[in-house]
This record gives sequence, structure tokens and C-alpha cells, in this order.
Amino acid sequence: MSDLTGRVAVVTGVGGKLGRVWTRALLQAGADVFGLDRVEPEDGALKQYAEDAQGGGAGRFAFQYGDVTDRSSLQHALDDCLTRLGPPAVLVNNAGIDQPPSAQSGSWLFEDIPEELSSAVLDVNAAGVLRTCQVFGTEMARRRRGSVINVGSLYGTVAPDPRFYDHIELDPPFLKPPAYGMSKAGVAALTRYLATLWGPSGVRVNTLSPGGVLGGQDPQFREKFTARVPLRRMATEDDLVGPLLFLASDMSRYVTGTELVVDGGFVCW
Repeated sequence: MSDLTGRVAVVTGVGGKLGRVWTRALLQAGADVFGLDRVEPEDGALKQYAEDAQGGGAGRFAFQYGDVTDRSSLQHALDDCLTRLGPPAVLVNNAGIDQPPSAQSGSWLFEDIPEELSSAVLDVNAAGVLRTCQVFGTEMARRRRGSVINVGSLYGTVAPDPRFYDHIELDPPFLKPPAYGMSKAGVAALTRYLATLWGPSGVRVNTLSPGGVLGGQDPQFREKFTARVPLRRMATEDDLVGPLLFLASDMSRYVTGTELVVDGGFVCW
């Protein structure tokens, strides 16, 4: 039931850290993947996707420029997807803006956070998901089949703990942009809205919210974060594959409008 052979999966923000996780998992499950990003993926990612697609039983991969802040760009990408791979059956809304903590990051007092920073985060992370659903999700609803997976975050449910960052030498201290949590909470709300709207059309809509994915964080941050996680570790990329394939495939055929939080139990406390 997890076999996605013959289905076309669209992944936005395909060049990002998690975009690569979703893409490889979908290809290995047999899906044809149509990747969107507004910059060409770096570090040989496109070559790697093509090699993955040539593996035994893997699906095909195609890349197209696509900007989630531009409705016309998304419409052009849909037309290209229909021509090159076929109608979308899975949509992974992954494109997003985040600000990882580091001494090189900008820092502001709450009242001084630049409006353009907040606007950019909300435009990509929240309105961008809405636009992509309007274009690709509507096409899926018209064809009466599909699974939409909106990538959320545990920070859509809980607030960032500033003590995770107090070892970073910044003045003022590092502050996670509030627009990030706002955007991810909005994504979860949109999920519920679309699940009820498109349920009669055979399209399921769910949120997948990773929490604390290991990826180059400094040792002090990792120590503080994992002490807060009941499983006492951060997530690895492999931890995200099963939840994605569950939501994308027929294994979750009666699951819609929900948020699957993959955080090792972080939000229990």
C-alpha cells in the first residue's frame, strides 16, 4: 500500500534540506517527482535526483523553476508538469524560509524585527502554500484523487525556548522570528480547511510537522534540545521518510485534516 508507482508527486522547495529528503523517498517508492524551486538546487542535487531515478523501481525526476510567491509561475509549472510527467497525485508543500540560530545571524529586539523579514516569511511559508494548493491542489480535486502534504513545524504548536540559544554571543540575544511559528500554525489551519473542502472530491490534506532535525547545529544547542526530547535525540532524515510515505500513499487513505508531529515527543511537555 506504500507503493507510489505511476503517481506524480510535486515537491516545492526541492533544493532545500528537507526537499531532498522528500524527493529521494518518493522516488524510491516509485513515484515520478516534479521538483520546483526558484533557484537551481546546489551541491549536485539535480544530478543525484537523476541518479536516484535510474535506480531499480524508482520513478522519474523532472525539475522546473517555480516561485510560490508568484501565481503565474506556479500555473506555468503545472502546465509543464502535465506535459512532462502527467497530472499530480501527491503534493508536498515544502518551500519555506527559516532562520537557524548562529553567531552570524542577524538579531533584533522583538519590537525592532524588520517588517520585510516577517512579510517574506509569511509570504513564502503561509501564502505560498495557499497559492500552490490553489494551482496544483485544485487540479487534483478536479481529477478527484490526491494527497496534499503541507510541511509544518512543532513551532506551529509551541513557542521556541530562548534558553536553547542563550549561549550564542549576540547582542541583542538571538530571537526566533515570530512570523515562522505564525506561518506554520497557519499552514495547519489551511490543512483543516482544505480537508473539508476537498474531501468529497477524493483529495486528502494533512500536515507533516518535523521537530528538531539534525543538521549541523552547534553542540550546545543539540545538548539543550535533546534534553527536552523524551527520546533523547534529534530527528534524523530517515525518521521522516516513513511518515511522509504514510501520508502520501494508500496506507493513510482514511486520514485527512490531521497534523502528524514527528518530534520524538517534544510537544508532550
